[in-house]
Order: sequence, then structure tokens, then C-alpha cells
Amino acid sequence: MSEKISVDAQALVTLNDGHVMPQLGLGVWRTPPAETARVVRLAVELGYRSVDTARHYENEDGVGEGLEGHPEVFVTTKLWNAEQGYDRALKAFDESARLLRRPIPDLFLIHWPMPTQGQYVETWKALVQLKKDGRVKSIGVSNFEAEHLERIMDATGVAPVVNQIELHPEFQQRELRVFNARHDIRTEAWRPLGKGRALEDPRVCEIAARHGKTPAQVVIRWHLQSGLIVIPKSANPGRLAENIDVFDFTLHSADMEAIDAMDRAEGRMCAHPMTAEF
Repeated sequence: MSEKISVDAQALVTLNDGHVMPQLGLGVWRTPPAETARVVRLAVELGYRSVDTARHYENEDGVGEGLEGHPEVFVTTKLWNAEQGYDRALKAFDESARLLRRPIPDLFLIHWPMPTQGQYVETWKALVQLKKDGRVKSIGVSNFEAEHLERIMDATGVAPVVNQIELHPEFQQRELRVFNARHDIRTEAWRPLGKGRALEDPRVCEIAARHGKTPAQVVIRWHLQSGLIVIPKSANPGRLAENIDVFDFTLHSADMEAIDAMDRAEGRMCAHPMTAEF
């Protein structure tokens, strides 16, 4: 197992509300609830200082248990689609905060816009109120397209601090990233390793060999140097250590360009936010 990476070695990003969050964190999607506390405790021992969960993952309680005694760790959770609407969102937030054992969570996101439901604007108003009331430090969204972002900003005058979207070397979402940056919204990448497909690409493997790193470390480093927040997920101790051991090397400009060239218009692996039905 790799040596623990010091907190000081990890980059922090400043959000548009003045709060800061680690640029690299742990995702716990599909981490079994019964194993989550163990995985989170190990991640903290290895140096992770950010954990991303969601109501839909059904492991908020495990995250809260694993982080007991570690108030310094940044925690993100997300509101599920069935909980959208102003009053339902407020109630769901209370339950998430209880399960996480965090009276004031660091970051609360709307998981999907679900435009066919037509409730994401009212849901965003609820999150804005939570922020005004001091019940959450920062608020943001996940899987929002530009038109969804424009609607919630026009309705409230408040921009999300982050937009967490599917993003990996084969699906880089450059146009949406430009829109996010224009409005001082940080782009956060979920599925950053592209289900592992990017790790088999000869270009990534060649770069990894030259740097003495693994393909996963190269792809995570590409995210970091691209200015993205990144949350790779794993419950495997070796991979947890591998994924955070990315602060002792730098990709060259030619390396970055080679990975940039992997982008494909048809690279999306999950549902499209405009038509998703969950």
C-alpha cells in the first residue's frame, strides 16, 4: 500500500461562496452500506479529506459512521429525484444531515434536474433557503445542462458552487465546462475513469509507463491539471491508496494533449440529463 499522502499535498479549490473543498475526494456510489464505514475510515487514514455520497446510494449512515471524529473531512450528499419540490427537499435534507451526523453538511446537491418533473427550480429555491438559514455551507447541482442552470440562476440570482457531471477522457463535456466557468461554477467529474475503459487506452498506458505511474493515476492527474474536481470511487484498499497517490508528478503538455484527443461526441455512458427517467 502506498504511503499516506499529507493533507498539505492535496489541492483545494475555492467555491463561488468563499468556501473551499478538496479537489480530490472519494466517491461511494455502489459501496455496500454495510461496508461503507470501513471504506471511509480507511480512506481518511490514507489522507482523503472529501467524501461524496447521496441519498440514492443508501449509505449516508455509513459515511457518517466512518467520519465520526473527523469534522475536518468535507462531505457532499445529494437529493434524490423523488424528493424534489420545495417542502420535500427541506425534509429530505434534514434526514440526510441526521444520517451523516452533520448538523451543517458541507455541500448539498440536486442529483438530477429531471425536467419532465418540472420541479428543479422550486427544489433549488429550497436549497437557497437552506444556505440562507445557515443549515448547509454550500449548495450545488449534479447533471445539469446549461439551460437548467440558466433557469435556476434566473429564478434565484444564486449560482451553484459546483455542477457534478459525467466526465472522463472519452467524454469531456467541454462546452458545458466553458458555461460553468463563465458563471464561476466549478465542474466536478463523476465516473472519472470512464468505467475503466480509459485505463486500457494505449495513449494512457504509454504515458503511465513513462511516469512510472498507473493508468488510473494518470487519468486522475489529467482531471486535476484540467482544473476539475474529481471523485474516483473504490472499496479496494490498494486502489484507494493508488487513487490518492497523484501529487508527486506532473503530466507534460504533450501528455495532456494526448488525453484531450481521446474525447468522443458519443462517449456518454449514462443517461442524458434531458431525458433521464429515474
